[in-house]
Amino acid sequence: MDCGDPQRACDCHVHVYEDGYALAPSATFRPPHAPASAYRDLQQRLGFGRAIVVQPTGYGFDNRCTLAAIAALGAGARGVAVVRPEVDAAELERLNAAGMRGVRFMMLAGGVLPWQALEPIAARIAPLGWHINLQLDGRDLPHFEARLRALPCPLVIDHLGKFLGTLATAADSVQSLHRLLDSGRCWIKLSAPYESSIEGPPDYADVAPLAGDLARRHPQRCLWASNWPHPNVRPQPDEAALLAWTCARVGDDRTWQNILVHNPARLYGFD
Repeated sequence: MDCGDPQRACDCHVHVYEDGYALAPSATFRPPHAPASAYRDLQQRLGFGRAIVVQPTGYGFDNRCTLAAIAALGAGARGVAVVRPEVDAAELERLNAAGMRGVRFMMLAGGVLPWQALEPIAARIAPLGWHINLQLDGRDLPHFEARLRALPCPLVIDHLGKFLGTLATAADSVQSLHRLLDSGRCWIKLSAPYESSIEGPPDYADVAPLAGDLARRHPQRCLWASNWPHPNVRPQPDEAALLAWTCARVGDDRTWQNILVHNPARLYGFD
């Protein structure tokens, strides 16, 4: 399918790991060496011109590697940081000038921000137009739905909701996700189907209907991401195949252009 100008297409979730940056004590695994230069090679193969570098759990609150990657990837890059609960306005302004556009809350192993920090940080970043980037077990969405709907800033949910269990028993949680997206202030990444799939590659047949339903029902709220470099995922996914898998779920050019170009341009502030 046609995505319009591919140089404006955006990969909305990648991680960069450089050997020169020490891992945080909270790190749960040793990541691969995955420098910005290696991601640039992938970006060129996909033909994309834009990318969002998301702070990995392994670096905790130390955003230096992610900031260096944004600088290395140039004008087509933005980032998502992890900040301490007591972060002040001056630090947020510094990160904003360097290309950061959100704060990551990882509510699974390795995450360093607790739930009680969600509302205070959301209030601090809202004046900048930043968003909360949330990764959790999607089965927990009904429990947190009211809090997430009340946030004063946009919300981005990772990896198709990341339902860590069979989707056949997650109907209430999937409906909670739809309601959040219907609010008009929430976004979903159509990414990493391997995180929710029990059947696995290449078809991810158990997750494919969810991806298609999200694209059809929420064409203005969907994003695409490679999740490169897929640490701890075996076999190693092929990003072009993941892109093609998502494209097959979408089904029409206009929605595909929204997902790759227009939606991320609005969310991350590209010209």
